Amino acid sequence: MTYDLIVIGAGPGGFDAAVEAAGFGLKVALIEKQFLGGTCLNRGCIPTKLWLGATSAIEELHNQAKMKVASGDVTVDFSSLQARTQKHLTGTRKAMAMQLKKLDIDLFEGFGKLAGDGQVEVRTSGDVKTLEYKNLVIATGSKPIFFPGLEPDGDCVLDSDMFLTMKTMPASLIVVGAGFIGLEMAQVAHRLGTKITVIDAMDRVAPLEDPEVSKTLRSVFKRWKWDVQLEKRVSGVKTVDNKVVLTFDSGEKIEADKALIAVGRGPVSADLGLEEAGIKLQFGQIQVNENLEAAPNIYAIGDANGHIQLAHAASHQAHYVASRVAGRIDTSYESGPVPSVLYGAPEVMRVGRLENEILLTDEECEVSRSQLAANPMAQAHAATQGFVKVIWSNGRIAGVTAVGHDVSRLTTPATIMVQQGWTIEDVHKTIFPHPSLDEALLNALKAEKVKAE
Repeated sequence: MTYDLIVIGAGPGGFDAAVEAAGFGLKVALIEKQFLGGTCLNRGCIPTKLWLGATSAIEELHNQAKMKVASGDVTVDFSSLQARTQKHLTGTRKAMAMQLKKLDIDLFEGFGKLAGDGQVEVRTSGDVKTLEYKNLVIATGSKPIFFPGLEPDGDCVLDSDMFLTMKTMPASLIVVGAGFIGLEMAQVAHRLGTKITVIDAMDRVAPLEDPEVSKTLRSVFKRWKWDVQLEKRVSGVKTVDNKVVLTFDSGEKIEADKALIAVGRGPVSADLGLEEAGIKLQFGQIQVNENLEAAPNIYAIGDANGHIQLAHAASHQAHYVASRVAGRIDTSYESGPVPSVLYGAPEVMRVGRLENEILLTDEECEVSRSQLAANPMAQAHAATQGFVKVIWSNGRIAGVTAVGHDVSRLTTPATIMVQQGWTIEDVHKTIFPHPSLDEALLNALKAEKVKAE
């Protein structure tokens, strides 16, 4: 049997590609070497959010206690939280499997590898199957990467996958890497009483975000008494006598109970038979053309192609590829603005272009902003630190970024505004609810524009 489409990898991108293609009437096979849902469901986005949700009341009570309107303690049973997390993941995987069965998608559990023209081998522990395809999607995702000397040992030096399987939270934690993964996990540990040290070689936390966002985050972490050490390079991390010993390039050493190495993720592309199929790789990333093709009738989506490491970006690419394979579209891929969110408290959201990105061009750039201190919902939650900033170019909204309480809820309206290139006239056509956090976005849109410098 020859499949219309075979998908390797059942994360958000691969699963959605298979489901949408089947919905278009194609015969589809899906290959997954471990668990349905990939990294996002099993070892990333979803477990972390379950942790953040379960511990959010701790931060909320802390904020209200500062206002002298509440007191007490919130105790989280970490073992019960881990059990609930696993139950949720198992249930979600079962639901996904049922959906595949309902759509008559053939699921092959094993390692998929290209095996010549129009063929894929699926290797399990005791068997090898050869499948034939007309079109192939590679959606193999990403994995944690490490610099020399920072490799996890599974004992006290952990990567993000290992961190999420811990049975107890350590009393002290060193987080190497001040990006979104490290900061979200550090927030959970902080809420559960862990002493936090964050280390990064860059000059600010969340270095890919607006510098003002980084400054606000740093201020919050300082108030939490985190030890944030920036512009410091680490030469090695290892377990010594059931403790972590981290050594800086300077020779200075620090200790903690555990270390989380969160310096980045890289594509899963090794040993897939890609080079033999004429597919080009750059730093492990599968190179694709404007149609997301790596080779004729072979597509690469999501983290594997290196465009952007976000689950919703992979799903968007999946829709395009499924539509293209089904003959519904023949245009090149256009992603539009891709939003990103750092969850927790405070949160960070961003969509579109940053102020400093536009300043590198000859385009006109203005900014307008509002402070969360003026927002009634931020006041109600006793979490008023932060702001919303709108970036304008030639009179249209080019980007929105925000940091503070619950700002992730602004992401979708901000994305629509950036995608449609709203003007101030468009803003006045829309009624925003009162009281709401949305008004912080409205006030930023209506505020006086200042020329960016």
